[in-house]
Amino acid sequence: MTSEQTRDVMSLLDIITAPLAANDLANVAAALASAPTEHLAPALERLDSHQRAITYRLLPKDRALEVFEELSPGLQGDLIQALRDAEVAAIFAGLDPDDRVWLLDELPSSVAPRLMRGLPARERELTAEVLGYPHGSIGRRMSPEYVSAYADQTVDDAMGRVRARLDDAETVYTLPVLDAGRKVVGVVSLRDLLRADPSAQVRDLMREAQTAAADDDVEIAARRCADQGLLALPIVDHEARLVGILTIDDAVRILEQEESEDTARQGGVEPLRRPYLSTPVSAIIRSRVVWLLVLAVSAILTVQVLSTFEATIEQVTVLALFVTLLVGVGGNTGNQAATTVTRALALGDVRPRDIVHVLTREARVGFSLGALLGTMGVVLAGLVYGFQIGLVVGLTLLAICTLAATVGGVMPLVARTIRVDPAVFSNPFITTFVDATGLIVYFLIARAILQI
Repeated sequence: MTSEQTRDVMSLLDIITAPLAANDLANVAAALASAPTEHLAPALERLDSHQRAITYRLLPKDRALEVFEELSPGLQGDLIQALRDAEVAAIFAGLDPDDRVWLLDELPSSVAPRLMRGLPARERELTAEVLGYPHGSIGRRMSPEYVSAYADQTVDDAMGRVRARLDDAETVYTLPVLDAGRKVVGVVSLRDLLRADPSAQVRDLMREAQTAAADDDVEIAARRCADQGLLALPIVDHEARLVGILTIDDAVRILEQEESEDTARQGGVEPLRRPYLSTPVSAIIRSRVVWLLVLAVSAILTVQVLSTFEATIEQVTVLALFVTLLVGVGGNTGNQAATTVTRALALGDVRPRDIVHVLTREARVGFSLGALLGTMGVVLAGLVYGFQIGLVVGLTLLAICTLAATVGGVMPLVARTIRVDPAVFSNPFITTFVDATGLIVYFLIARAILQI
């Protein structure tokens, strides 16, 4: 959102906040009716749950569903629980099947059956089909409402199928092409159909299809769709039969959510499911406290290491001065490696089977960084505290950087192998690991060089 749009949204909020507090709903409705549609969803996000429900009810009916679809799934869930049953039924029936599943994933499990029962039979069947795929799979985010063509059809027949589905298809700009067994054999664009001879066969116009299996990881499939600039990615079952499509707008939406989750977990918090200002303080606390507890408990390892080498520190107290420097450099080195490899995983540049290649590559990077920093450590610390202390610091930096980069680069691949979010193994756990192991390396090197 641009700064100008933000100002417009805040201006709208200023207009409706006072009438809302005074229960002057007529003025609120008038302000909403004249406001641009793109400003309404951001304005609703900044209201509390009670005001949001009241304001949503005052929206013109022809704009209410459009505004609802612009809200985050978390806010949609909050709004659904605050509205009356009749309002909920109308909203839910107006959504596309894939959008319904996004919403159901945010609602208590007890609510889903009631909402599903209120749908027409055909819509209930389509929604249940998407719900049948596991969480985290692209099948759960695909749209089952698509237009396809058959390879042996004429262009005229294919255009007839397009015209018949214009009102309910997710997109008509890219059509999967099927054989007699409904297996995807190619794709054809609407532009190619429009400029072709009506009697030509679709097989002569189609090009090779990029597809994703319905049980593929949602982020990998979305990344493939976005990176290759596909308007629609056909989704197939294990027999290559078409079951749905992923459109580019849904792919971008998925990637935005996944990147928000990765960013949050790399910072040691759980991702918020709602915009920040709409998230209750209690939910923000819950998103942070678990990680703080984990890190607090794991920090005991660092304390234990320090207590183990307490006698060493007492003999050469200057060693304590470099503890913060060394663990900080190690943690940053590990996090840099983890962030780089996590990103490469998301882009498909590396795969878990590349673990040996990544390990050797990050070991070389870590060693080179450690040699550079270690040389500086030897010179600077040596000038102030003597050559032996400088040598201890320099060798420790060399060892810690090598170890941290290697572990930081490998852990995301291990995480993907065991089907855990790679971001979880980023900042919090790598920092804790490097803190403990780095101190052990530090004091062992100090004992060997200083003979203590």
